[in-house]
Amino acid sequence: MITIYDLAKKTGFSSTTVSKALNNYPDVSEKTKKAILQTAADMGYLPNSHAQSLSTKKSWTIGVMFSEDNEVGMKHPFFNAIIESFRKHVEKEGYDLIIASRNLRNRDTSYLEHFLYRGVDGIIVICSDPKDPQVQEMTKGNIPIVVIDMSNQNCSVVLSDNLSGAEQAINYLYSLGHTKIAHISGDPTTHAGKVRIEGYIQAMEKLGLPFNEAYLVNGGLFSIQEGKVAMGKLLDLNDPPTAVFIAGDHMAIGAMEAAKSRGIRIPEDISIVGYDDIEMARYVTPKLTTVRQDTDVLGVRSAKMLIKQIVQGKKIVTEEVIPVKLIERESCKAL
Repeated sequence: MITIYDLAKKTGFSSTTVSKALNNYPDVSEKTKKAILQTAADMGYLPNSHAQSLSTKKSWTIGVMFSEDNEVGMKHPFFNAIIESFRKHVEKEGYDLIIASRNLRNRDTSYLEHFLYRGVDGIIVICSDPKDPQVQEMTKGNIPIVVIDMSNQNCSVVLSDNLSGAEQAINYLYSLGHTKIAHISGDPTTHAGKVRIEGYIQAMEKLGLPFNEAYLVNGGLFSIQEGKVAMGKLLDLNDPPTAVFIAGDHMAIGAMEAAKSRGIRIPEDISIVGYDDIEMARYVTPKLTTVRQDTDVLGVRSAKMLIKQIVQGKKIVTEEVIPVKLIERESCKAL
């Protein structure tokens, strides 16, 4: 078995320098780190994780929690893409992920207790419910934590600019000549649902367009089926909209199916804008115009923010808002 002493002998550096390089200490130059890491790879060196934990007083693990009532979790392409980006970055820094099972809710153990028992160095939370008591418990603690998709918390948060995203969608539809614009929202108890509703209403007011309460339909927890039901309510109106801004691509896909089932053509009869830009959005027919959330940036920024807290050994309270961008495809048409 190769040891750090073998690496020291091979590279000519001291065992202390080798250990620091392997553990990414900042007082070792990048050139030295690169030389030592390359030699370690060439010799097949495998660090002993238990020994690392004892020497660094770190477990080199990060807890992952999903807080969302529809129990989709990592099956949702938006959440999955963020976690994949996060995972790639933290693994480069030597960390592994521990994903908390929802089965914990059926036991007398909270997520925080579970993570503390496992000795994680930090926690990342994908959250849609800011009132979730389990999330509140973690954000009030002292353990390093980053929450994605939620604001105004006693911790570090990373989120997309939902207000701007809604405004971009409404402005785009207005530029195409639409004035009867509806919104299928996410549930207003969720942070994303609430802020996108605010963005929709504000954008309509700025453009001098009347707000029609019947045009604002609660689409629930962002599922395809809920999108179908919500679109059905809009199409049943005596004066249906000519365009719909929908707070999630899954709901938008469901809404498109509801329209097609009634013989309503997209975009000839009704224009649709989604939100997220999941991979499926570019393959449905017609291809979905949507607001893109940058999942790569969300994942990387969350990872850097959490690792900074872990390295400094303290919790940091900050908020970073990531810009969004409207992606034009085929689901909208000028009047």
